[in-house]
Amino acid sequence: MDLFEYQGKQLLARFGVPVSDGEAVESVDDAVTAADRLGYPVVVKAQVQVGGRGKAGGIKLANSTDEAREHASNILGMDIKGHTVRRVWIEKASDISEEYYASFTLDRAAKKHLGMVSAKGGIDIEAVAEEDPEAIARVHIDPLIGIEDYHARQLVFGAKLNPAARNGAIAILKQLYTAFVELDADLVEVNPLILTPDGRVHALDAKVSLDDNAGYRHPEFEDFRNMASADPREQMARERGLNYIGLDGEVGIIGNGAGLVMSTLDVVNQAGGKAANFLDVGGGAGAKTIANALEVITSDPNVRSVLINIFGGITRCDLVAQGIIEGFSNIDVTVPVVVRLDGTSAEEGRAILAANPLEGLVSAATMLEAAGRAVELAKPGGAGGSPGSNGQEA
Repeated sequence: MDLFEYQGKQLLARFGVPVSDGEAVESVDDAVTAADRLGYPVVVKAQVQVGGRGKAGGIKLANSTDEAREHASNILGMDIKGHTVRRVWIEKASDISEEYYASFTLDRAAKKHLGMVSAKGGIDIEAVAEEDPEAIARVHIDPLIGIEDYHARQLVFGAKLNPAARNGAIAILKQLYTAFVELDADLVEVNPLILTPDGRVHALDAKVSLDDNAGYRHPEFEDFRNMASADPREQMARERGLNYIGLDGEVGIIGNGAGLVMSTLDVVNQAGGKAANFLDVGGGAGAKTIANALEVITSDPNVRSVLINIFGGITRCDLVAQGIIEGFSNIDVTVPVVVRLDGTSAEEGRAILAANPLEGLVSAATMLEAAGRAVELAKPGGAGGSPGSNGQEA
């Protein structure tokens, strides 16, 4: 479960991590009130679970009440990579001398926790890793031992942080690691971690991802989940027990198994399209699950075609076919749906679809063929929004 920036900061502050004062609000008037109370200058920051807010105009500096009102009015309701801004974080502005990057996550291959620090903060860490990998210091930590002072020193000195920032950064790294472990987090990331002109180090941003499987140990997770479900598509999927992440493309994706769904997203991109979502129905999905998935996908107005890619193992393709038919009968499917079935009971599934022809349903033999057809149908004039006009019936 990915948290909003303000939620991550509130959690990290509980562990002693210094963060800027701020307030999360959902209206322009409340934004102005918060800004006046904090004192200018303040930063108005869109709260969406996606990167690139600054480039999209979702982070603005306000030096007065009028500017706070203007920026809040422009940012609330803004669309950033398919995510609608419904909440902003009003934060006391900080003077910045230098920006760093710090994070803790799990290295599954090494079966250890991984700490990373870079003196090149404030930009995409993926770009730094690709262009200048030596700029990122990495240290593995045995979960049974935990972080020691020497781990933090290795990260800080390895990243060649400014000597003025070393003591503050070492202290914060230990606090971040404690938060990472005690929260059962998959990721705790601060980018940027800043050094101020007066020598203070504190977190200017926070990205925290919590492990849903640890929810039984953390009743407070439910509160975060309720606040995080601002995206109605994700809320709808969660109510139906589906693993769903909204994206900003036009091809809706339904698959079984995270690996297959990720591969499907890649193939759609290879075919020249963009996925509108990640939706994994899981192993052993029955007819009802497939019907629910179809309902969630087609509720997204940006979806112009749907690709159902199923490789049957414990999932039976005949039940998938029945779920597709059930979905078509229960909801108004207004976009073409491309289906690729393979594996367990695939022949039976294809026979069920052939015996029950549905307008707008298209069969494909391979994943690449299915992706290409879905992308073509999603193009303007390609029958997206006009089921059956360009597709052959299954």
